[in-house]
Amino acid sequence: MKKKLLIYAHYYIPDTASTGQILAELAEGLQDQFDVTVICVIPSYGGKIEDKYKTKNYYFEKIRGVNIIRVRVPDFSKTNKMSRIKNIAAYFFRAMGVTKKIGRQDYVLAVSQPPVLGGLLGVYGKWKLKKAKLIYQIQDFNPEQIIAVGYLKSRPLLWLLGKLDDFSCKQADLVITVGRDLVETVEKRFRKNLKHMPKVVLINNWIDEKEIYPLEVKHPRLVKFKEKYGLTDKFVICYSGNLGHYYDLMNLLKVVEKFKPDTVTPPSEKYLNGREVIFAFIGAGSLLDFMKQYVADHNMTNVIFIPYQEKEDLIYSLNAGDIHWCVNAKGIKGVSCPSKYYGIAGVGKPVLGVLEKGSEIRCIIEETNGGLVCTPGEYQKVEENLRWFIRHAGTIEMAKMGKRSREYLLNNLTREKSISKYAEEILKL
Repeated sequence: MKKKLLIYAHYYIPDTASTGQILAELAEGLQDQFDVTVICVIPSYGGKIEDKYKTKNYYFEKIRGVNIIRVRVPDFSKTNKMSRIKNIAAYFFRAMGVTKKIGRQDYVLAVSQPPVLGGLLGVYGKWKLKKAKLIYQIQDFNPEQIIAVGYLKSRPLLWLLGKLDDFSCKQADLVITVGRDLVETVEKRFRKNLKHMPKVVLINNWIDEKEIYPLEVKHPRLVKFKEKYGLTDKFVICYSGNLGHYYDLMNLLKVVEKFKPDTVTPPSEKYLNGREVIFAFIGAGSLLDFMKQYVADHNMTNVIFIPYQEKEDLIYSLNAGDIHWCVNAKGIKGVSCPSKYYGIAGVGKPVLGVLEKGSEIRCIIEETNGGLVCTPGEYQKVEENLRWFIRHAGTIEMAKMGKRSREYLLNNLTREKSISKYAEEILKL
């Protein structure tokens, strides 16, 4: 008989949040060993709730064999703190309420989203379900992430949040992090009290290499995507993902501004006049409107914004880029690990990394020579790296960067490899 596993997911498919996508693949991949139930919010990542989800507190469904319980939350704005707090609080308390109704569980897997409350929800589930073992999966450390971007300033509140998340770690039977620098953060938190140090395991996030892979430039769907957004015969420098506070995007836009609309790549056999350089930002988030306004105010006609793509279309948007940004703001090392790297490696594209030394993804890029990297805040170096890529557009050297990233992913970062590690570590408990 299969063991029962409850996952508190916050976001889950069809929401486009990267954590929700990862957890969906994890839940589906663990079904051979576990009977999986997920408690998450109704689809709401963009902030707006469809009318069909406004009549009941709980919605039950099954997606590809996984039992889903969705809890109702109110509309919210990503730029309004109070509306976000109300939204998160609704998830937290309604998830607690429905936990009482799901019966015995052998394991509870909680995620570090929403910040701090995700871990506390896992602790509640462990207590309420009595004999369940708690696995705390930390994608982002808080309050460290909140401090890094200055989202909160109250020192007493930040201290309290830190103590609460330490409590969740101590209550966990297993802590799983997604980067070697995140493992160091757990060790740093408990270095003065090693007897309370939880068991910590590193399991990288992943990409499904069978769904995200390099395409021929003449692939009809890729050609259609480029035509739709004006990318045909352009040299595309792409950012794909959340346009939020954790990526220093407003300052990076100021670097992009140095590349005027008439910037072109060197001539080549195929492009005798070179290719126009286009900066494409694909996604949404709290900074989207500010970024659009900045671009309009500064007449940056070589910058375009493209909406989030459905999962089945992600392969085309990723392949549309010649190079891809993978960035974090200063202070995020050991706090968060940008999952967008896995998609970039999946399609075999070079990486323009703006990441702190010693962070998981920067280490991978440097170890594979899969792109060019610099430290957040080194804006002159960002500009230099951009100019290097533009000068080397279409060269074998650039192609080899992407190929090395893809090869590393196939050997180390596939969905099957990472999910099998989850199953192995959970069943050890």
